[in-house]
Amino acid sequence: MLICVALPRLAISPEHGQLTGTGLEGVYQSGRRLLSRCQLRVAGREPVAMQSGLVSADRARFIGVLRTPAGTGPDPGISVERLRDADGTERITLRSSVGRALRLPVEIALGTDLASLGAVAAGRPGPELRASVHDSGMRWSAGPDAHTVVTADPPPKDALASAGILRWDLELAPGASRTIELRVRSKRPARSSGRTGSRPFSEAWAEGDDPRLQALFSASLGDLKALLLRDPGGSADVYLAAGVPWRCGPAPAEALWAARMALPLSTRLAAATLRTVARTQLLGPGPDFGRIPGPLRDAGPHLPPRCTGVEATLAFPAVLAEAWRWGLPERELAGLLPVAERCLQWLRRATGAEGILSEPGPSGVQCAETQAHAHRAALLGADLLEAYGRPGADVSREWAGALRERFRERFWIDDRTGGRPALARLAGGRPLPHLGAGAAHLLDTGLVGGGQLAPGLLDKVQTGQLAMLLGGPAVDSGWGLRSLGTMERGHNPYGHRAGAVRVHDTVVAVAGLAGAGYEMEAVPLLRGVLDAAEAFGYRLPEMYAGEQRTAGGVPVPHPAACRPAALPAAAGIHLLATLAGIRPDAPAGAVALHPVRCAPFGAVQLSGLRVAGEPFAVRISRLGLGMVEEAAEGLQLGV
Repeated sequence: MLICVALPRLAISPEHGQLTGTGLEGVYQSGRRLLSRCQLRVAGREPVAMQSGLVSADRARFIGVLRTPAGTGPDPGISVERLRDADGTERITLRSSVGRALRLPVEIALGTDLASLGAVAAGRPGPELRASVHDSGMRWSAGPDAHTVVTADPPPKDALASAGILRWDLELAPGASRTIELRVRSKRPARSSGRTGSRPFSEAWAEGDDPRLQALFSASLGDLKALLLRDPGGSADVYLAAGVPWRCGPAPAEALWAARMALPLSTRLAAATLRTVARTQLLGPGPDFGRIPGPLRDAGPHLPPRCTGVEATLAFPAVLAEAWRWGLPERELAGLLPVAERCLQWLRRATGAEGILSEPGPSGVQCAETQAHAHRAALLGADLLEAYGRPGADVSREWAGALRERFRERFWIDDRTGGRPALARLAGGRPLPHLGAGAAHLLDTGLVGGGQLAPGLLDKVQTGQLAMLLGGPAVDSGWGLRSLGTMERGHNPYGHRAGAVRVHDTVVAVAGLAGAGYEMEAVPLLRGVLDAAEAFGYRLPEMYAGEQRTAGGVPVPHPAACRPAALPAAAGIHLLATLAGIRPDAPAGAVALHPVRCAPFGAVQLSGLRVAGEPFAVRISRLGLGMVEEAAEGLQLGV
């Protein structure tokens, strides 16, 4: 399928371009299918599909050909180009290469069920609705609040409502072309947030010796723009939907992590996402005061479902602190700092005397990944509190230091091979030894002042051991890290958190390993993700099968993966920023470069980024040396 996205609208098309009403095919708006069939026939025949592909995140192009009715040879005389946009517009252009004038009957059959995306996905869309002739096209209705209108320019010669057919007789001179434009509209027009004048991203670009880097950066940026949604509360703020087609609604934790990885493009998205999430913070009396709500999600075969609201609560102070380092204006930070304080207060209350955060509910499970998020929130949040003269900075740092000691004592499992971090501890204290990509979050320590990374939960020896484990064949598929290693009980290469490759986890591992000085382990993972991106046309899905890479093979898609999705799109930006090693400290007026020294893809240049609110460009030479090409006035290059 080719998926064109400009949320809240999208168009899902098969590779041949004809919308037949099969499966998910159709044009959608806000979760409702506005058009399910759009089948073109010229002179009584369907064009022969020759080529198709995405022109951009929101537009697909389909090329077909036809032999003329009187043609006797094998060569087609007519080409048909269809440009289909996520907003419901389609331009159908017929071009003639015949040496005489042609009169061609053209017919387009339209239909819809006005079904919800959920009903379509479940295989229960309902019957097609009966059409009525409307203006220069067709109209369908399913009650007072649901209708679709398709208009055509030029208007059709005939319209047959009972079959939903529009007809034209087109005159084509030798070498000439004619275009029919269709527009699909609903009762409530919706404009894509990514197409408004207030886009939260800079117009950045990448170039270098390896052209795949430019392709990945461009596709990732396009997908991020396509996934923007407006705050449902009615403000002008935007955030990233989790993914298309299944998860177009709010997902606070994923929106925050994606905004964090997109910080090199601008702090505007992070600020808008933080404000949107802040409006949901629980402020009523009780133990949940300060927590951000969120649904439960599957955590794999060995753990109970985890609360995404806890993850969002822990992400909030870290994302705010790093946005501050990248140059978030003080006027925007001032309104968000109290929200971060409440998140940190909730964290300290929720951990209690033991100082380790348990998952909500009766299970009492303590997940290692959750401790990494909590530790990062406490350290980065403390920097913010101290910088703005707010109480609690020393308490947060002391709490984080105590967590480090407890984690190294209780979550590290020693064995003959050097040990490993536990996946989690059960209520009785028994560690779960299962290893997977989630352990990479222990390497994601966060950015602090002076271009430095915060200390992590693991000591130096443990970090080196984890680097070795992540690079081993049980976890590294060759296309990225498996969410659960092949040697672990319950492994399933298609399991979301049981063995599939989740791009976000792998890119977190690349950045964490490179930051800790383990380039030898980071580069193969980086290459694997880039090779996978090439196989997926540079639109990375949120996950794909954790099958082992073989010579000449390609990554196996996951049937339920969102594509495009916010986290892998933002991960594409983060991956290239990791290559350059950009570590800003805008409050101190400085930026440090720590590029990957082995320069695995040769020379790389990133332009149009934003640091301290101004354009920023950096170039990495083939020798792995970083040079700032453009920066805000007065911004100093640190070590």
